[in-house]
Amino acid sequence: MGNFIGHVYPGLFLVLYGLYQATVVSKAVIFNESLLYSSCPPRSKGRWAWLWKISYGGVSKMVTGSLLIAYELSCIRGGLVLMNRELPPRFMYPKEWQHLTMFILLTLNGCIDFMSENVLPQRCVVLEKGALVLTFYELLLLLVSHIKDLVGVELQVHFLLILVVFLLILVLTAELWAPDMFHLRLIETFLFLMMGSWLMQAGFILYRPISSYPWQDDDISDIMFVTTFFCWHVIINASCLLGIYGFSSFWHRCYSPNLKLMGSKEAPYHARIPGPLYKLLQEVEQSEKDDQPLLLSKISP
Repeated sequence: MGNFIGHVYPGLFLVLYGLYQATVVSKAVIFNESLLYSSCPPRSKGRWAWLWKISYGGVSKMVTGSLLIAYELSCIRGGLVLMNRELPPRFMYPKEWQHLTMFILLTLNGCIDFMSENVLPQRCVVLEKGALVLTFYELLLLLVSHIKDLVGVELQVHFLLILVVFLLILVLTAELWAPDMFHLRLIETFLFLMMGSWLMQAGFILYRPISSYPWQDDDISDIMFVTTFFCWHVIINASCLLGIYGFSSFWHRCYSPNLKLMGSKEAPYHARIPGPLYKLLQEVEQSEKDDQPLLLSKISP
C-alpha cells in the first residue's frame, strides 16, 4: 500500500461505497422508510429473484479486500516474510504487515455482512455494527503506530486521516444503540466519503504530485496547504451529499409517482418497525378484519 495504487484503489472503493450509502439514505429520507429493512419488493419474482436479496455491500467488501490482499502480497519480492533468519531474528516489513491486516479486516467485515443478511435465518444488525466498529478500532490502532517515523507533509496527511477515522469510530459506536437514526447514518456516509477522497488525495500528494515536484517537508506553506486541501474535501463531499439528495428527490417525485403514492399510503407506524414485529401486526390486523363480518352477522337480527 506504500505507493500510488495502494492509496488510490482503497480510496476509490470507499468513495463508491459512500456514494451508494448516500443514495440509500436519500431514498429512506424521501419515503420515510427504515434504513435497516427496505419495504420495496424484489424487482424479479422468477428464477433470479435471489440476486436482489444479496448483500452487495458485503460482497464488494470481500472482493475488494481479497484483491488488495493479493496486490499487497505481489508487491513484495520473495514473499512477505515475518522474520529474518539472522541472529537475533528481527521482524520484517512492519508497514506491509499492517497494510495486510487492514485488508484482512475489510474482507472479514464483508464476510460478516454477507453471513448476517444471506446465511443466518434472521438478520443480526448488532453483529454487523459490532464487527464494523471493531474493524475501525483496530484500524485506528494500526494508523497511530503507522505514523511513528513520519515527518512533515506525510505526517500531516496521515494525521488528518486518523482524525476522520476517529470521528467515524464515535459515530459507529453511537449506532450500536441507534442503528436506524438518519442523522448518524448521514454523518457516517459523509465520513466514508471523506476517508475515501482523502486517501486518493494522499496518493497524489505523496507519490504523484500534480506539479511533478515533490512536496517539501521543511516548507511550512506545503504543510498548511495540506490542511487547506482537506477543508476543500469537506466542502466538496458535503456538497456531493446535498446534490445526491436533491437529485434523488427530484427523480423519485417526477419519474417514480407510483413509488411515491405507495410510500405515502403506507401506515406511518409500520415504516420503522422491523421484520417479525411488522409481520405480527399485519396478522393481527388481518384477523380483526376477518372477525368483523362474523360480529356483524351475530348482531344483525
